[in-house]
Amino acid sequence: MRFWDTSAIVPLVVREAATETVQGWLRDDPDIALWGLTWVELASAVERRVREGRIPQSSRRPILQRLARIAGDAHEISDVAAVRSRAVPLLARHALRAADATQLGAALLIADPDPSTLTMVVLDHRLAISAEREGLSVLTWPERSV
Repeated sequence: MRFWDTSAIVPLVVREAATETVQGWLRDDPDIALWGLTWVELASAVERRVREGRIPQSSRRPILQRLARIAGDAHEISDVAAVRSRAVPLLARHALRAADATQLGAALLIADPDPSTLTMVVLDHRLAISAEREGLSVLTWPERSV
């Protein structure tokens, strides 16, 4: 099982440069864990692309349905208090946005007590670097060491 950040899930359903790479990672290990509020971030990413004209309005619903299937099949981390207790200290150690700190906090929660036992799939390089510094294994793109 791998923990997937929003940044890595979007290319599974929206054609992007990293699409083939993340599809391969999913084929290698189809067991996804994700933070309970990832669905909000996913919907935001799709709606923003629709507003910007990067996704046609006619594709909006099918994309959201595919994302809902992915999220529905995933192992969802929903313990807000436990994630919050891990996320807040991360903000002092790393230059993260609040949503990214909660993503990393959720990953650390399920990796507890040994972060090296979990791989985080993340295309946001700031978050990837923070995850690696916290001891998680990281899959990122373009493929390079974070």
